Amino acid sequence: MPIRADWIGTPAIERDMSMSHGIHPRIPRLPALIGALALIGVLGLVTACGDPPHRGPASAGITPGVGQSLPGMPGGTGPASAIPVIPNTATAAPTGSAPATPVGPNSVTIKNFAFHPAALTVKAGTTVTWINQDPEPHTVTSQGQGPLRSAALASGARYPYKFTKPGTYKYLCSIHPFMTATVTVTR
Repeated sequence: MPIRADWIGTPAIERDMSMSHGIHPRIPRLPALIGALALIGVLGLVTACGDPPHRGPASAGITPGVGQSLPGMPGGTGPASAIPVIPNTATAAPTGSAPATPVGPNSVTIKNFAFHPAALTVKAGTTVTWINQDPEPHTVTSQGQGPLRSAALASGARYPYKFTKPGTYKYLCSIHPFMTATVTVTR
């Protein structure tokens, strides 16, 4: 059998096996080549993401590229205060939200994932109003059996409840159970 031009330089054993199976001699190498390239890519990522040598808090392992400068960094121009500050909008209060303090003596503000005040004392017949000032929804739900069962309160929403019987009413946010508080109702 004559040797094809594209097989010149291929080892005889590989050429003989390929000829007997009717496949191109370079095809068996393709998966190995793809695997090797993937491994090189992964190693590059691991190296790039590895823990850089600690050079102090100012450097953090970042160096400017050619024609670039980073304020406050080694080789950079300008003070660190020149770096623009981007506000954290995930926890920032929405514009036009209710005031941060309770509107009246018989109100409870939900702010910063807490009820304010955490303990409130009112007389029987008093309506207490909860006002959510967080950007996240919250509920007002009695612990165990009890009368408080609000829907999820969106930011700015209110939940009023009139207490008619004396007692201590423990409640929480059912979405965030670590948020707890009490209302004590007197005669």
